[in-house]
Amino acid sequence: MMNHQKNRRAVFIIAEAGVNHNGSLEMAKRLIAVAAESGADAVKFQTFKAENIISRYAPKADYQKAATDAKESQLEMIRRLELDQSSHETLLASCLEKNLEFMSAPFDDESVDLLVKLGVTRLKVPSGEITNAPLLLKMARTGLPIIMSTGMASLGEVEAALGVLAFGYLNYRERPSLEGFGRAWREGEGALREKVVILHCTSEYPAPFEEVNLRAMETLAQAFGLPVGYSDHTPGIAIPIAAAARGAVVIEKHFTLDKRLPGPDHQASLEPSGLTAMVQSIRQVEVALGGSCKLPTASELKNREVARNSLMAARSIRKGERFSGENLTSKRPGNGISPMYYWDWLGRVAEKDYQPDEIIR
Repeated sequence: MMNHQKNRRAVFIIAEAGVNHNGSLEMAKRLIAVAAESGADAVKFQTFKAENIISRYAPKADYQKAATDAKESQLEMIRRLELDQSSHETLLASCLEKNLEFMSAPFDDESVDLLVKLGVTRLKVPSGEITNAPLLLKMARTGLPIIMSTGMASLGEVEAALGVLAFGYLNYRERPSLEGFGRAWREGEGALREKVVILHCTSEYPAPFEEVNLRAMETLAQAFGLPVGYSDHTPGIAIPIAAAARGAVVIEKHFTLDKRLPGPDHQASLEPSGLTAMVQSIRQVEVALGGSCKLPTASELKNREVARNSLMAARSIRKGERFSGENLTSKRPGNGISPMYYWDWLGRVAEKDYQPDEIIR
């Protein structure tokens, strides 16, 4: 499901522009260009109507206060970051020109409808919406594949959210309820496996390395039998690369044009060079993972003779003399008898004369 049209890579890399466009369409288009140049598979924005999702009394997170005007409300901050339908259409066209998938995370019903109207191929559930059952149900009833981040969630909350998605995918017509969601989760295994990828995530900006817990990816995979990826908020690129090596099928990472720009997410984002380095490193990890068989590779075979040892004479040996620890040794190259047979040759009679460093035949 996650293979991008232009290749058959194992890891689907999402360059998360989010709201790092600061409300500027031109800046958003520049972010798309950076994502395309980095080699990412998709660029992701956020779609919302501020009044639909944030009350007048909602406080800012500490990281938002530190990066923006502390006196400004969360509603005021988010309102400045909205993208209207025309902007979405422009950004979608820009992505198509660059063979880059356009993605966005909807935060309200109206935004889901807009993204479906635009023809997106998948939807993204941000971590903060994992308990927003009405929104999850709305998203699942579109029938589109869903990538769901699980930051701040317990295993039980992830299960509950999957139950809501299954309820929607299975098109249950009964009144939504926790009981119905639980039954749908048990009955909708096939639909979920076909449609849903879950992302492990630590929702702090930046996320402390000691709270990343990458091993939770395996826990999610074992608990739900679904493809698992990783949404990263740590500084740098080491952790998403490690996640790819541990089997993540999706990697999501915030990026910005400049970490010094004003706004809530810039400081916890990669700059263009960092995004490119991350993508290149993940692609190298993909190739390096290879297969599970332990056999010499084609490139190794040509080096064995040079790097390995053979049994050879440690000094001059006369015909009829017995091989011993004093006259038998092992040295390079490896085109003779393997030193694994050293003890088998001790005590044998030499059938010819040997000069020092001559391979035993």
